[in-house]
Amino acid sequence: MVKRARRPFWPVRSSDKYRGKGKGVATTQDTRERIIVPGPAGFHPPSAAQLGVSLPDPGQGLFYGLLEPNEEVVIEEMARKMLTSPNATLFPGPLLLWAWNDHAVEKAKATLEIAAQIPEVMIIPMPDYRPKYPKIDPEEVINPNHPNLTIWGNKIEACIFIGVHCHYANLTLKMIRAGTNCCTMAICAEQGHEDAMLTIRDSDTAKLKRVAQIFKRVREQMGIKLPENGENVRFTGTQSKVHGGKTHTNPMAFVPTPGGAGSAAMFGHSAEQMKREG
Repeated sequence: MVKRARRPFWPVRSSDKYRGKGKGVATTQDTRERIIVPGPAGFHPPSAAQLGVSLPDPGQGLFYGLLEPNEEVVIEEMARKMLTSPNATLFPGPLLLWAWNDHAVEKAKATLEIAAQIPEVMIIPMPDYRPKYPKIDPEEVINPNHPNLTIWGNKIEACIFIGVHCHYANLTLKMIRAGTNCCTMAICAEQGHEDAMLTIRDSDTAKLKRVAQIFKRVREQMGIKLPENGENVRFTGTQSKVHGGKTHTNPMAFVPTPGGAGSAAMFGHSAEQMKREG
């Protein structure tokens, strides 16, 4: 009996997809089998660390569990996934949503610049980490204790987490990989997230602005245009009701200001408390 050669998992590289069409952006040439991929991986799958995935060093990123020496390759793949996946969504966390110092405000502005490059993107916040029981509105928030409900409820197939404390981000990423087919990405201010399919690290304001520039370049090379009125962010049903029935908005209309209504200081929080993960 002749055994058929095993077909390599996910054999087509992104660069191959656009080859010969005058479009596309160079991506990794690594032909190893990808380790961390969209699920559903099943109940209680092994963690990325158990599968041998290690965190990237400065300047590196993780490309489906594989170390990528050039983080820009990972950012380009993030852009392609967000530009081509159904219901792509940004999930900003408490470190961005609460204006606890000027640095947080600047990072929030840079995150909106990323959103401004993705047609039909949704923005669903993770304002805190408390479980939303007995029922969560998946069109209002995402929660790290049951993130799959928001992914399922909005049929999200690609998402980016920014500004979420690392331990809650890791919990969220594991649960999404276990129960959904969503491609998860994490733009991390610390060391990155091994349980995300795509991740970069040390993401300060300057790097977030560079991410926005790379998203713009990839979008233009793929021939994807933004709406002329700048209203590229799509409201969820709940968000639309809050905004008088509007379906879309310009993300730059929501640029925060230091000490504004969203300031954490108004609720008794200090910058040191927001930084603390314990």
